[in-house]
Amino acid sequence: MPRVALPAPWMLRYSVFMYSGLMPSAYNPRPMERAEPVKSTPAYSEQSIRVLKGLEPVKQRPGMYTRTDNPLHIIQEVLDNAADEALAGFGKKIRVTLHADGSVSVEDDGRGIPFGLHPEEKAPVIELVFTRLHAGGKFDKGKGGAYSFSGGLHGVGVSVTNALSTRMEVTSYREGQVARLVFAGGDVAEPLAVAPKGEGDRKQGTVVRVWPDAHYFESPLLPLNELTHLLRSKAVLMPGVSVTLVNEKTKDTQTWQFKGGLRDYLQQTLTAEPVIPQFEGEGAADAGHDNFAEGEGAAWAVAFTEDGSPVRESYVNLIPTSAGGTHESGLRDGLFQAVKGFIDLHALLPKGVKLMPEDVFARASYVLSAKVLDPQFQGQIKERLNSRDAVRLVSSFVKPALELWLNQHVDYGKKLAELAIKAAQSRQKAGQKVEKRKGSGVAVLPGKLTDCESRDIAHNEMFLVEGDSAGGSAKMGRDKETQAILPLRGKVLNTWEVDRDRLFANTEIHDISVAIGVDPHGPHDSPDLTNLRYGKICILSDADVDGSHIQVLLLTLFFRHFPKLIEAGHVYVARPPLFRVDVPARGKKPAAKVYALDEGELQAALDKFAKEGVPREKCQISRFKGLGEMNAEQLWDTTLNPDIRRLLPVALGPFDFSATENHIAKLMGKGEAAARRELMELHGDAVEVDV
Repeated sequence: MPRVALPAPWMLRYSVFMYSGLMPSAYNPRPMERAEPVKSTPAYSEQSIRVLKGLEPVKQRPGMYTRTDNPLHIIQEVLDNAADEALAGFGKKIRVTLHADGSVSVEDDGRGIPFGLHPEEKAPVIELVFTRLHAGGKFDKGKGGAYSFSGGLHGVGVSVTNALSTRMEVTSYREGQVARLVFAGGDVAEPLAVAPKGEGDRKQGTVVRVWPDAHYFESPLLPLNELTHLLRSKAVLMPGVSVTLVNEKTKDTQTWQFKGGLRDYLQQTLTAEPVIPQFEGEGAADAGHDNFAEGEGAAWAVAFTEDGSPVRESYVNLIPTSAGGTHESGLRDGLFQAVKGFIDLHALLPKGVKLMPEDVFARASYVLSAKVLDPQFQGQIKERLNSRDAVRLVSSFVKPALELWLNQHVDYGKKLAELAIKAAQSRQKAGQKVEKRKGSGVAVLPGKLTDCESRDIAHNEMFLVEGDSAGGSAKMGRDKETQAILPLRGKVLNTWEVDRDRLFANTEIHDISVAIGVDPHGPHDSPDLTNLRYGKICILSDADVDGSHIQVLLLTLFFRHFPKLIEAGHVYVARPPLFRVDVPARGKKPAAKVYALDEGELQAALDKFAKEGVPREKCQISRFKGLGEMNAEQLWDTTLNPDIRRLLPVALGPFDFSATENHIAKLMGKGEAAARRELMELHGDAVEVDV
């Protein structure tokens, strides 16, 4: 077959991707030849298997057990143990001291850690607690164990603290005796020493002093603001318990003790005035409860504001859950059901408005403290609660309490309903808002747009599909929840030199802009992206010369008139295959079909099958003339399925914005024929194509 110089449309694509700064970030031209170095395979035998014992797993992979940005979490593990004693009713004071030498000590007046010999392990219990993973006193909950409700669960926390510290000193005051034990790098440095309690010694409690090992953390310094907030919240959640922070370097001492509980804490933290008075309450299951253990429940304080940043904090057994979880979902569900019930009872919902949970929750600030018998957290750092029953637990106490409160304070209930309805109207308006055609009336979504059901732009995708036939297959093969299809008829207008005011004169471009929900803008503008309807805008065209030309025209449109979409990473190029190979059954392997992006991938696939005993002549090779030849199933398998598709993000390549602009001007400008000819003469021999 004869070979000729590159046709102009192909050259445009090749030049835009390779010689301008605009290119798919994963695009790499295939080398003509590649020499693969021969690598020796490492031996894999019985000796390759290593068993980590003691605290070695923590030292090898500290990020699995704690936060490694700073040592705060390993100190929090010790603090949580002190808080568990207070939660169990055996302590009233917690004291944290930041020593001048960089160590941190945590003191409590609880029962003290037992230091006698363990009946099975024949080692001091206090030593097991700090040197053995999964050794602790918080497993037998609800069975008469030492703890009913606790943040400690797995017997892992303080073992991690010990493993990641250069030194740790533990002193336990218990039953008229004082036990002291010193560790270094997780190992016992000074064996257990037990002596009678001295005159100045405390009656009971535990003192743990930790020297964090800077080797395991990005920064050895404790974030003082986070520590202060943590200690303050502990005091809030445990009314009557005093929490003290002493800084030896600055000689500062802070003590927190709250009697007002969650209400006062939330009031002090809010950045705006509540629309209605705070809603607070608590509830706990009694001994005869059908679904929950005695004592399980929640306490909460909720405030609704019209502006300002919402304050949202949640805790489980005094452990802060910064990532939320199922207990927050329970609060969300309880609030929504109660408010919706009030609105329905008083017929306050306008026609056409549908209330959603986020409408009630959007302006809610809250502090939530849940007590769960056996909480299931996501990971050792316990940032998120995963216990399924916690949704029903919290909701079952919040919903009836709020329903009663709203019906006792109808005026406040109507104000809250008004706030929720306003949020619902704004949400619906945002989901439906589109730009108008110049000179027309009210704008509506393009009729040929097949929209998706979701309104979450983090998951939504819109495919700009070449041709009505391919658009039909894409509509049938797509994921209706998250994928929208906008078929394009013919080639899009070259918009490089089109004035922005005249841009909407072209129907295709008008429809693209309306569907996206963003106005055309320049590189130095600050467009409003809040109405963006899709997180991914994907160019899907044929894998031939005409398809490449359409890609170039659309990339030109986005780069010239929607540059912030490219900058924010919203524009993508889909790469459909050019070939399909049908392979017959090979022994136990069933028949298969394989898609190849280009000639190189086709040859690689055929070589692979040849090694497996399937000669080339037995493989049936089909070449797609265009997307319209693919049925819905094929289009899903090759281009739409997020798991296996090839979707390349578009970003600036080797040149900056101005250099990219100059190169594309040479390629797309009407008066740049000489520049284009020079470019084709320089690079026209780089690739050979079939004609």
